[in-house]
Amino acid sequence: MGTAHRFSPDDVNAVDSRLRNDPFRCAESEERSRHINSYKTLLVTLESSVLTVQLNIPESDNAISGQVLDDLLDVLFRAEADPGIRVLILAGAGDDFSVGGDRTEFSTLLAQDPSGEALSALLTKAERLCDALRGTELVTIARLHGRVIGAGLGLAVLCDLRVGADNCRFRMPELGLGVPPAWGGILPRLLREGGQPEVRELLLTCAAFDASKAKELSLLNKVVPLEQLDSAVREWSKPLTRRSPLALRMTKKALNAYGNTAQLAVGSSFDTALLTAVLSARELTRRP
Repeated sequence: MGTAHRFSPDDVNAVDSRLRNDPFRCAESEERSRHINSYKTLLVTLESSVLTVQLNIPESDNAISGQVLDDLLDVLFRAEADPGIRVLILAGAGDDFSVGGDRTEFSTLLAQDPSGEALSALLTKAERLCDALRGTELVTIARLHGRVIGAGLGLAVLCDLRVGADNCRFRMPELGLGVPPAWGGILPRLLREGGQPEVRELLLTCAAFDASKAKELSLLNKVVPLEQLDSAVREWSKPLTRRSPLALRMTKKALNAYGNTAQLAVGSSFDTALLTAVLSARELTRRP
């Protein structure tokens, strides 16, 4: 899957001038380490060839809003365009990784636009982000702690490597909230990574599960005490920075290609249309 398919023209145009004028690194700087403070919802730090991206919306426990999607699309596009970056770490600031999609925003958009077009645009943006994360040639590492719920779990499962603190609590609550698990088209990946019988049970029961269960389902590669979480991430990222950049990206390209041929299906616009329809119908039934 080429970059042209992972990012829309709108994504490219939105970051093109920033990419030219404010790149993550100067080409001649190999040991650069700095904070990048240009995002409303993210804390972004570049250290050598490792880019750490933290969700940082403490007032909503890192709920994934439209602004978060915009910021993540921007940072991922720019990281892919920088040949010096090899690893992207996705993490959450505060007590939790993410409590999932911003349901308050869903209701607000439907109140403002009962046709559902604004909500559909938001969900399409989520689909673009998930497609981009699924297909990136960077090595992606999910650093998980606290609550990892719904869309937050979806973003994590799209990463190549996933390490969770022993205080992680996972849940896929969509059915209990009256909506299908269609955010971002992530269901095929969840089924493939966690196993169809097990994921079916968790989706249908909306049951919470801990880090040990997530490891058993292969939704986590490692479980460590919270205080060892950063060390566990470094155990993966440090050796990767010594790999040939070309070999690393070609390996990711091959993994992506073979992974796509092995998966059950690819999330598509059907997921966005389905979720929009259900949320719109539910909002209508709530009105007097």
